[in-house]
Amino acid sequence: MKKVLSPICQAFWHPLVEGLENIPTDGPAIIAGNHLSVLDAAFLAIASNRRITFLAKSEYFTTPGLKGMAGKMFVAATGQIAVDRGNRRKATAALQAGAGVLGRGGLLGIFPEGTRSPDGRLYRGKHGVARLALETGVPVIPVGLVGTFQVLPMDRRLPRPGRVQVRFGTPLNFPRMTGERTGLAQRAATEQIMRSIQELSGQRQADIYAERFKASLGLVSR
Repeated sequence: MKKVLSPICQAFWHPLVEGLENIPTDGPAIIAGNHLSVLDAAFLAIASNRRITFLAKSEYFTTPGLKGMAGKMFVAATGQIAVDRGNRRKATAALQAGAGVLGRGGLLGIFPEGTRSPDGRLYRGKHGVARLALETGVPVIPVGLVGTFQVLPMDRRLPRPGRVQVRFGTPLNFPRMTGERTGLAQRAATEQIMRSIQELSGQRQADIYAERFKASLGLVSR
């Protein structure tokens, strides 16, 4: 998949990658980035020298028709893990699967906002990334994607040419807290991660969850 996508991305979007040295050459880490476009995971996968396994919404695995088939082929080829955002039990199981990736020394990619930004702003992060970091003790590498919203926002079917930047930040380390699943520790860690992402992406912040904002506009969360 990387061999196929890399020359296409180079030709149309000339991605500029910064901070690649912040990704460890081996061992586990969480890659946490902003989510502006359906292309975000592809750009992160291409930028990294190591394979990244992403937590992906379950709709990619179940959508019917040609669009669903293409999405399913992509997420299967890139080893993504389905997350049912409307089912707490299944979402917890997906986080446990993500912890398994980290336990095997892999890189796990997460978009803390939970869904794509509808307007280019950075929305509040959910606690899943902080929960994994606190339970496993692995570092979180913040990443800011720039330009993917202009290339392929939610209201477009086909991408535009443009320039994309992928900025990996300094790893964030959190003390391991076995059993710490709620409260101030998760919130504080989430806020620190989102601040780092904002500094890298330069986005304006919105003090609301993206899903809630989309619902207020009558948009289907995607």
